[in-house]
Amino acid sequence: MKHSIEIQFLGAAGTVTGSRTLVTFGGSRVLVDCGLFQGPRSIRERNWEAFPEDPHRIEAVLLTHAHLDHSGFLPRLVKGGFSGPIFCSAGTADLLKILLVDSAKIQEEDADFANRTQHSRHRPALALYTRDDVEDVLRKLKILPDQGWTAILPGLSCRVFRSGHIVGAKSLQLGFDIDGGPRLVTFSGDVGHDRMRTLRGPETPPETDILILESTYGDRPHERVDPLDALAAVVLETRAKGGVLVIPAFAVGRAQEILYMLRLLEDEGRIPRLPVILDSPMSSKATDLYLAHPEDHRLDAQFSKNTPENFFPAGFGTVESPDDSMMACLQDGPLIVISAAGMLSGGRILHHLKSRLPYAKNTVLFAGYQAEGSKGRYLQDKGELDGSLRIHHEEVPVKAAIRTIPALSAHGDANDLIDWLKKLRRPPSRIFLNHGDPAASAALKARIKLELGWSAEVASETETIRI
Repeated sequence: MKHSIEIQFLGAAGTVTGSRTLVTFGGSRVLVDCGLFQGPRSIRERNWEAFPEDPHRIEAVLLTHAHLDHSGFLPRLVKGGFSGPIFCSAGTADLLKILLVDSAKIQEEDADFANRTQHSRHRPALALYTRDDVEDVLRKLKILPDQGWTAILPGLSCRVFRSGHIVGAKSLQLGFDIDGGPRLVTFSGDVGHDRMRTLRGPETPPETDILILESTYGDRPHERVDPLDALAAVVLETRAKGGVLVIPAFAVGRAQEILYMLRLLEDEGRIPRLPVILDSPMSSKATDLYLAHPEDHRLDAQFSKNTPENFFPAGFGTVESPDDSMMACLQDGPLIVISAAGMLSGGRILHHLKSRLPYAKNTVLFAGYQAEGSKGRYLQDKGELDGSLRIHHEEVPVKAAIRTIPALSAHGDANDLIDWLKKLRRPPSRIFLNHGDPAASAALKARIKLELGWSAEVASETETIRI
């Protein structure tokens, strides 16, 4: 079959959320990622807009990984009429069964709360999607094998490469037969790095004609410090004050990495054995699943569902019920609490912050990217200076220490992205940078030109790319 290809960015262009890219060839349409827009209200409201392409006309969806900014709009797409297969890795399929169900539960609970308290402008307030909608999504999942090409549609195949971001995360390479011969179009997804204690590092495809590359940290390198050293310092600082270390952590990826790092520090005698509470039912489920996918682990024989004792700190415990969560908010230190959501967008972490932020003996440690406009970014940049953070319509005093360890991020930094590119056998004919704030994408574009001599373009939602 001989066709041209068109690529249109429907999200994650000029921002790090709502990853959705429409690929059209010969009248067929596939969607790469189908993410929620997350962050401030002005961004989240885009989830309620009509999808830019008629979902009935999309024939397949391919997912890079399970994080909601890449997968969380799937129930809405299916509800709108999409009826085709959804291709993803085995690890991603398992995570979706947790993340999408939890997302729907939160949507339903938020709508119910808004209706009971009449805090919504809408009468009645509705959930973006329900748990029944999620079941419709899960029935459509098709597994992409780790090796070889998988036929997606006539004239289109896909193969995957480990991206090293979270369990199941992949870079996707699409192979097309178009005018002039075969063409390879690669979507990097979120690229990790090789410094994590748990996950294997990313793989670079040998070559590609067109590359869509993320640029989350395109304007900065992470400080090349050992995050174990930095984490030990924060734990010891907080313990010396008899306080509580609160770590907002993404339920998938960061929570597990931090748990194992605490275990390593205990084993090396660098921190005392303190109580460690994981207060996030979704994180607990994700941890069980994480251990069930040793194919992504650095120490695959040591990390598995059959050997959990090799993974957790000595004083580890989980909290399930809301009542037990509230009791954990009142527990005295020294204590370490890991809870979600990672950007403080909601969830139990907000109750822990209300309890701990007003006291100087406590510490809040950020271990992942904080998007512009999020509560996490505000607390990180301005909370200590302004002296308060608004939580649940209240101004909560900020007297606790606020710390960040950028090296704990699951995203590769600017240097990692350049190194990833250097492993390509030849320069792509075109590179498009997405999934980054404008400054980050512009900075990475400049580095690619300066250091590699290649041209790159910053993705825009206003253009259609024709190949």
